[in-house]
Amino acid sequence: MGNSKSGALSKELLEDLKSNTKYNEAELCVWYQSFLKECPTGRITKEQFEGIYASFFPNADPTEYARHVFRSFDTNADGQLDFKEYIVALHLTSGGKTLQKLEWAFALYDVDGNGTISKNEIQEIVKSIFNMIPEEDQKDLPEDENTPDKRAEKVWDFFGKKEDDKIAEREFIQGVMDNKDILRLIQYDEPQKIKDKLKEKKQ
Repeated sequence: MGNSKSGALSKELLEDLKSNTKYNEAELCVWYQSFLKECPTGRITKEQFEGIYASFFPNADPTEYARHVFRSFDTNADGQLDFKEYIVALHLTSGGKTLQKLEWAFALYDVDGNGTISKNEIQEIVKSIFNMIPEEDQKDLPEDENTPDKRAEKVWDFFGKKEDDKIAEREFIQGVMDNKDILRLIQYDEPQKIKDKLKEKKQ
């Protein structure tokens, strides 16, 4: 995917990313230089990715969530993200159109990659999101969603599923688009500090 080790982006990759993300040519070139500085090989490993997330959440444990995010963007499952996968990840987690974000959210929750989501998978991702919420903030959550199990149960109940049922991608996307409350429950809104840090990197 593109000439990952050279100092300049290939024209083909640049055009691809410009049409599929919100970034313009100048921004992509800055991101690319920054990416090569941190990852001279042109690839970022799962451990490096987890390290970046850890620096954003000093008062919580984002390891599990970072691992799931990494998996959802490692489209060729080689244990590394190249520049294209990295930029698509940035685009979808910090912006992106609703449909694109929901397709990514489905991939995030489909832990085993079999094309459907089970209740256990909902519980696994919700728990990893909870690990990133500082304990102080957890106290302010509504009574019916102040634990990972309660929150997962609320999501599952919304889809009207029995214990062993599965949720297909189309059903998941439609359900979340029809109910903003579920959207809030299934996602982790990156705190301002992440957005600030991303801005810093761009400069």
